[in-house]
Amino acid sequence: MAAIPYTKYEDVARALEWLTEAFGFTEQQRFAHPDGPVFHAEMLTPAGDPVYLAGPGDGYRSPAATGYRSAMVSVDVEDVDAQYKRAEAAGATLVFPPTDTPQGMRICKVEDHEGHEWFFSQKLATA
Repeated sequence: MAAIPYTKYEDVARALEWLTEAFGFTEQQRFAHPDGPVFHAEMLTPAGDPVYLAGPGDGYRSPAATGYRSAMVSVDVEDVDAQYKRAEAAGATLVFPPTDTPQGMRICKVEDHEGHEWFFSQKLATA
C-alpha cells in the first residue's frame, strides 16, 4: 500500500511546468477536457515517487488565493541544499532554509507558485 499526494491546482498545465522546473519532477501523463484544461496529471519525484495533480474546476481557489493552508507535501531528496536552490531559482516562496535537525535530518520548506507547501528532507550520514 502506498499513499500518493494528490494536490489541487487552479492551472494544472502550469503546475506541471513549474514543478518540473522548480523541483525536478517528471511528468508521466496528463488528461485534459475536450475544451483544453487539464483535470488530472501524474508526476514522479527525482526519487521515483508518484505525485498526482488535480484540476478541480472553476470553483476551486488555491492556497495563495485564499490564504488557507490545509496540507503540506513531504518529499525525501538526496540533496536538500540543491533542491532549495533549484526551487529558489524557479521563484518559490522560501519558508525556511536548509537546516539540520537533532534527529539526523536536513530539511527545508518552500511554497510553490499557487501557495502549496512542500517540505524537503534528507537523511544525514550518521557517525
